[in-house]
Amino acid sequence: MRFSSFVAMVALAMLAACSTGPKFGSPGSVSQAVSGDALPAPSLADTHNTRTYRVAPYDLLSVRVYDMPELTIDRVQVGADGKLTFPLAGDMPVSGLTPTEIETLLRNRLQAAYIRDPQVKVNLLETVTQVVTVDGQVNQPGTFPVVADMTLVKAIATARGLKEFAKPSSVVVMRTVNGQKMAALYNLTAIRRGVYADPELYANDKVFVDESLAMRYFGQALSVFSTLSYPLVAIVQN
Repeated sequence: MRFSSFVAMVALAMLAACSTGPKFGSPGSVSQAVSGDALPAPSLADTHNTRTYRVAPYDLLSVRVYDMPELTIDRVQVGADGKLTFPLAGDMPVSGLTPTEIETLLRNRLQAAYIRDPQVKVNLLETVTQVVTVDGQVNQPGTFPVVADMTLVKAIATARGLKEFAKPSSVVVMRTVNGQKMAALYNLTAIRRGVYADPELYANDKVFVDESLAMRYFGQALSVFSTLSYPLVAIVQN
């Protein structure tokens, strides 16, 4: 057993034995430590979708047709009926498709309209269906779309980074896994130095850069080991 894993197990055992802090926003709840490894990925039922994002009604896209600026649209919204209206291509049913699949569909439509070998790129700008929430000591709190390869560091960067006096060691990710609410404590400095991997984020995750919340869930472990070089994960009990 690696020394860091052993230390994590000791800290987590103390957390499980001693933690009496309430769950954020719900007095009387407690946390039970489960591991010193990564926060488990949610199930399909937890996210209501797969890891690859599929476009839904009201999503906002950008569409670029290379070398044809007249066909490039910076912001276009999918309609309530799940269709995307595009010049020369008409109304295209795109709900349930990935951005890559929409690129293929649009390319075929443009070729049918006698556009020779169109090179198309579709990007997701905003979504109302699959988002992560970033809150606390960041410069631009809010909800952001979950796209391919969304990670904790990328989510913090999307929220315009940490505020001046934010603690990078007090980043809590809240997630539901198989119907069970869980919390994980991450240290952004450790991630950026390559001490451990930048964790993936999924739809419905909530990220809090909040020292008081970190202490509420993980205070017993933090009181013993003030500098963490591994994530802490705990079950949040109601």
